[in-house]
Amino acid sequence: MLVFLLKRLATLMLTLAVASAVVFAVLELLPGNAAEVILGDTATPESLAALQAKLGLDRPPLERYRDWIAGLLQGRTAMSISYDTPTAELIAERLQVTLPLAVMAMTLTMVLALGLGLYAAARHNTLGDVGVMAASQLGLAIPNFWFAILLILFFAVKLQWVSAGGFPGWSEDDGGGLWEGLKSLLLPALALALVQAAILARMTRSAVLEVMREDFARTARAKGLTRRQALFRHVLRNAMIPVLTVMGLQFANLITGTIVVENVFVLPGVGRLVFQAISNRDLIVVRDVVLLLAGVVVVVNFVVDVLYAWVDPRLRVSGAPG
Repeated sequence: MLVFLLKRLATLMLTLAVASAVVFAVLELLPGNAAEVILGDTATPESLAALQAKLGLDRPPLERYRDWIAGLLQGRTAMSISYDTPTAELIAERLQVTLPLAVMAMTLTMVLALGLGLYAAARHNTLGDVGVMAASQLGLAIPNFWFAILLILFFAVKLQWVSAGGFPGWSEDDGGGLWEGLKSLLLPALALALVQAAILARMTRSAVLEVMREDFARTARAKGLTRRQALFRHVLRNAMIPVLTVMGLQFANLITGTIVVENVFVLPGVGRLVFQAISNRDLIVVRDVVLLLAGVVVVVNFVVDVLYAWVDPRLRVSGAPG
């Protein structure tokens, strides 16, 4: 197990190193820079050169990349150009919205998808199975931003159960609180969970049906176990490996894919921060956020690999999911 974890950690670090280089290189290739955005089209060459020197944009790219990585390794981040605040503080503040939103959306996804997937598999080729598959197909076809608008029109405008957007904060001193914060994230979480639940429900159904056709599952049924008993005692654990793969990718996707939904609901999360930083040409914020999101994806995949080994001990020996 130790060798398995060390291999996965080495892969994680190498992937993050490559990702940082790619992120920096891609942003360097973009035309223009922050100094031109700040000063505008009427800037003189002298004032533009002075601001570029102040922001460090006149230094060689490799030198700026080295300083960026060295700062991250030492726990330091650069100052945002548009906010005049360390990017770590900006991101940490916005993660207080994005992380709870992603966790809520993933929780809704798992509850809906696993329940519906197991229900459809246990009732294969019945009306209930067909209904779940039809509903999941509809969920795949609906864009989450359009579903978000429908949720706002129905629950916020028509029923007026929740606000149409904004985030009151987690502190009661600011007029928010835990319950008010969760209420403001409920509709965005539903909008994000729709497509993910549809995908995971279909995957769960397929994985369970495939395992139920294995010899050990048929033997369990032949020994007198009901379909439900065989499903929960023998089938479910063996069917979880492909389901875990999808769940890991979905959680990473929920964190990295909140830009549109956060803007629809006017939530001050990481997605909205990226949108504003791109508008302001604040590439310092953009590169740190993009690297963070890449790191989230890599870490989630690492956790999924560890869960593989826990679900199926054979993978600790083989060293790779199969």
